[in-house]
Amino acid sequence: EYQATIDFWSAIRGGNARIQIHRQEVCSTCHGQAHTGGPMTCPECNGTGQVTQMGGRMKFNIPCPRCGGSGRVISDCPTCHGQGTVSRSETVEFRIKAGTRDGQRIRLGGKGNAGVNGGAAGDLYVIVRTGTHPVFTRVGDDIQVTVPVTVPEASLGAKVDVPTIDGRAQLKIPPGTQNGQKLRLRERGVESASHPGQRGDQIVTVQVVIPTLNDERSREIMRELGKLNAQDPRAGLFDKAGNRE
Repeated sequence: EYQATIDFWSAIRGGNARIQIHRQEVCSTCHGQAHTGGPMTCPECNGTGQVTQMGGRMKFNIPCPRCGGSGRVISDCPTCHGQGTVSRSETVEFRIKAGTRDGQRIRLGGKGNAGVNGGAAGDLYVIVRTGTHPVFTRVGDDIQVTVPVTVPEASLGAKVDVPTIDGRAQLKIPPGTQNGQKLRLRERGVESASHPGQRGDQIVTVQVVIPTLNDERSREIMRELGKLNAQDPRAGLFDKAGNRE
């Protein structure tokens, strides 16, 4: 099991990726048998299967520890040292589906370690980690983006261009839109990797930009606007807070 980091756009649009892995593969010298040649006479016991061990003044015959009492031994493969497999580094290329999510697992059959006693190789699982983007934030198959609007646009309503993963799209700002309000562009999100043809939405968070008033005329207009719309946005705030003092 390996992790592979791909960029934001590759996860959305799909493509190819590569990772460097280390795996155990079948030894090419012994073909996974762990030894070379046939059995030969054990050099420890000279084929008798027993060796002599001293215990004080007495001698005991015990099974040969090298051949296990069989009198015959098999030479370990000099390439894999009797393991049957050797370690190898390999570059593996795999396909990224459009819409692949962060944390998704991709199975690559037969790309794992070599099997035991010449058995089939295991599988390689790649866990995909997706990169971020300076403008877009992906949540599932939805795309989130924050778009600044002016006070007149938020107050009176407007149609503004917003960025999407496909380019530009026009978004309708309803009159009286508040700062932080979320608006939805349907099917402007990411195409689903598990359900081709289905797309998520784009969620736009409105950020109302307060203008900096650099001249007296602008400040006078703002004061007049405040008088014409004498609303107290903090009305009822203290009642909700429960502060009786």
